[in-house]
Amino acid sequence: MTDSAFVTAKDVQAALQVAANPEKAAFFPRFFKAGPGQYAEGDKFLGVTVPQQRLIVKQFQTLPLSEIEKLVISEWHEDRLTGLLILVGQYKKGDDAIKKACYDFYLAHMASINNWDLVDSSAEFIVGPWLDAYNPSGKMAVLRELAHSKSLWERRIAMLATFAYIKDGRADEALEIAELLLHDSHDLIQKAVGWMLRELGKRVDRALLLAFLDEHAATMPRTTLRYAIEHLDAR
Repeated sequence: MTDSAFVTAKDVQAALQVAANPEKAAFFPRFFKAGPGQYAEGDKFLGVTVPQQRLIVKQFQTLPLSEIEKLVISEWHEDRLTGLLILVGQYKKGDDAIKKACYDFYLAHMASINNWDLVDSSAEFIVGPWLDAYNPSGKMAVLRELAHSKSLWERRIAMLATFAYIKDGRADEALEIAELLLHDSHDLIQKAVGWMLRELGKRVDRALLLAFLDEHAATMPRTTLRYAIEHLDAR
């Protein structure tokens, strides 16, 4: 499909319904912690795998933002992820105006970016790059505000957005946000911080990771430490 005038959210949802798997739909709520009292309580799943969704995304890259919105606010998890993946694709290929529209859309819909896979598939590809390229002077203010949010998902967005900078060989942004979130009580933030610290050590500078650990290892959550030191050789 190439003509955006004839592409709608209903077309995407129909393709997802074709790919739906009842067995996976029964399993995913356990995997994504959607049970009573869990962090994704009440989320609904069709049972479509990520590779299947990525194939569907390729068919709908021209989907207008107004139709992407219908996916992103959907009650179905796969609708939301597919919509975000389309948004990421449009951001990567778009001009300055499209990139800004994608970034503004993303921030306006963070309430729907409400599980770790949704964050991890999008924050580093939209939030991190846009702030770096178009708001460098205000970049850290935005990331700090997200890191201080009451929303678990906004805090994870802050940490995962810095992956864009880590992949570019830079550590300062990730280290600052990691320090802000270092004593977060939620397991998903502890894992995200440890993961970004580990990637920083692998991709940027092992010595920076070791220095951070020397300063903080004694007091950081064990989950964060465990993630951060994965693949480190014995010192």
